Amino acid sequence: MKARESLGLPPFELAGQATAIGSMPHTSPEAAHHAVLSHLKEVPAWPQFPRRSYLESIYVQFSQGLPGLVVEEERAYVERAGSEVALEALYQAYLEGRADAYPITAEYAAGLHLFLQDGAGSPRAIKGQMTGPVSLGLALCDRQGRPILYDEVLADALARLLRLKAAWQEKELRKLAPSTIIFVDEPYFASLGSAFVAVEKEKALSWLEEVLGGLRGLKGVHCCGNTDWSLILASSADVLSLDAYEYAQSLSLYPEEVGAFLKRGSVIAWGIVPTREATLAGETAPSLFDRLEEAIEMTAAKGFLHRDLVERSFVTPACGLATLSEGAAERALELLAALSLKIRRKYNLG
Repeated sequence: MKARESLGLPPFELAGQATAIGSMPHTSPEAAHHAVLSHLKEVPAWPQFPRRSYLESIYVQFSQGLPGLVVEEERAYVERAGSEVALEALYQAYLEGRADAYPITAEYAAGLHLFLQDGAGSPRAIKGQMTGPVSLGLALCDRQGRPILYDEVLADALARLLRLKAAWQEKELRKLAPSTIIFVDEPYFASLGSAFVAVEKEKALSWLEEVLGGLRGLKGVHCCGNTDWSLILASSADVLSLDAYEYAQSLSLYPEEVGAFLKRGSVIAWGIVPTREATLAGETAPSLFDRLEEAIEMTAAKGFLHRDLVERSFVTPACGLATLSEGAAERALELLAALSLKIRRKYNLG
């Protein structure tokens, strides 16, 4: 076994704190807003409501303004023909850095605008999120059903659009807290390299970097499935967010990459609160604490001090909470807050 070494870094200023991935099952923005701020006072995340509106579904919410986008009731697709003028306008805004030309409006993100309108208390940081270019580009198709990621012009346009939206979101959230964290959600990263996704990993990383490049504060990448973690660890992300309830062992297979990631000052968001309702019902804050300790130790055993990893970490649910009932989603937040408190007390974190 490799000798355990200290990272030689000060503790992450939000070490042991809790935040959320984003989606909630609520149809009342006010109810979800209250639930989030009740349990995640230090690092709240604005809630998304896919059950409230099709426009808030993960593969539509951040597509607003994409040249050629057509939304018809419960269907969205891209019509390339006739989009030349809109493409030119997007590229002009991109070159000029005009993020305000492509905002995320209240129609597409009621929870975000409720935060901006009513505030988020007095948090130490505030978290936002958006769908990444690979996942959105594979989910959004043209009229013939071909993912737009396989259209070079549309794929590049999408990455640039998302960069502007990321910058706009970060600018707005800075009005609420001194620090911001924006996660780029890439569930399709779990399919890279499979027979179902014909996308080169290097190209996927370049699109991701385009979006991350629009952010000045902390920037993270979230993948809720198993993937080649070396790809995300090699990115410019400050935060790796994973489903640690199911896939912590897979992360431990990349000790050198994890070491390089952490030594440059990055951190891990351990998604340790499960998002399957039956599984969640059987967990408590102490049981999740024990599972988190085991998850961290699997990686620490490859050459790191356990405490050092704790001090470069915070905690989240494994994924979004929209698949749960409202009661279960709020219990997940309650458990998350209790778990965070337990971690910070044991390790004397701020």
